[in-house]
Amino acid sequence: MTILRVFLPILGLTLASFGANCADNPPRQGDFNVLVFSRTLMFRHASITIGIAAIKHLGVENGFRVDATEDANWFTPTKLARYQAVVFLSTSGDILNEEQQGAFRQYIEGGGGLAGVHAAIYGDVATEGNWPWYGEALCAAFTNHSAIVPAVIDVEDANHPSTAPLPRRWSRTDEWYNFISSPRGQVRVLATLDETTYKGGTMGADHPIAWCKQVGKGRVWYTALGHTEESFSEPLFLQHLLGGIQFAAGVKARIEAR
Repeated sequence: MTILRVFLPILGLTLASFGANCADNPPRQGDFNVLVFSRTLMFRHASITIGIAAIKHLGVENGFRVDATEDANWFTPTKLARYQAVVFLSTSGDILNEEQQGAFRQYIEGGGGLAGVHAAIYGDVATEGNWPWYGEALCAAFTNHSAIVPAVIDVEDANHPSTAPLPRRWSRTDEWYNFISSPRGQVRVLATLDETTYKGGTMGADHPIAWCKQVGKGRVWYTALGHTEESFSEPLFLQHLLGGIQFAAGVKARIEAR
């Protein structure tokens, strides 16, 4: 309840969106537009509402504009061109039709960005399990998850904006996803999960939990974190999410080593 009291007023904010072609006009830091998409046709996470509020608050604090929708009709070339990044916030099911998929693929490959959070991963019981291109873009498929338990994350790449603010060994509580296979070799792995620190892991020593890659001219960033409502009030998780959005938008690609 405390978390909701903090963030629910933010849901009332109206943030204007101004058109900008993400491929032709690279955004300046602090001057870009983000679309949060949270449509669910299968499991719906309770954290979605507070997650939208948190991202809007990040936008206010960091100078980017945020729109939020669950309307798939927003996925047209004209409307997507307004945004430098789209956040899939724990989406689930086949959330886009074939025409909308085509528009989103064109948007990403033409220079747009995707920041995927938690259930946005590809899979039959996650997001867009019937769309092969989406699976190729995310490079991993969901299989199952642990209970909500404490675990330790190892930061592999401290030069990425989404992991630079984090401790090298990051202890936190979440629901931990397992994938059919590791995306390593196809993506830039940013952080991995230490399966020796909790019960429920099935991937062994190589368990990426956050990664990114280039897709055409665009950028894809994914974090498996963010199941719980509490995640969206954790300062370190919010810095992780902010860096992922900034990367997807093309604002920050790499920072100096610590």
